[in-house]
Amino acid sequence: MANIISDETIDYVGILAKLELTDDEKQKAKADMEEMLDYIDTLNELDTTGVEPMSHIFPINNVFREDVVTNGDDRENILKNAPEERGDAFAVPKTFD
Repeated sequence: MANIISDETIDYVGILAKLELTDDEKQKAKADMEEMLDYIDTLNELDTTGVEPMSHIFPINNVFREDVVTNGDDRENILKNAPEERGDAFAVPKTFD
């Protein structure tokens, strides 16, 4: 399949990724990218006629539940936990003047 990646392409990808690659790392990245492109070519040879496109291998349903209030307004019980209260709220120390 022979996908050839040039040294300029590796240098450009390194610049985009903000990587400083040694010569050995550049050669390894070049070989890896060529291998990835060869694999993509192999996948492109598959006959996918009649296969419905999908975005995920599992069926995805809405996982969010309805936002339903279950505990209501239980202000009196909540304020029982307050060390100090003022009106219908927690009283807290000032944080600035």
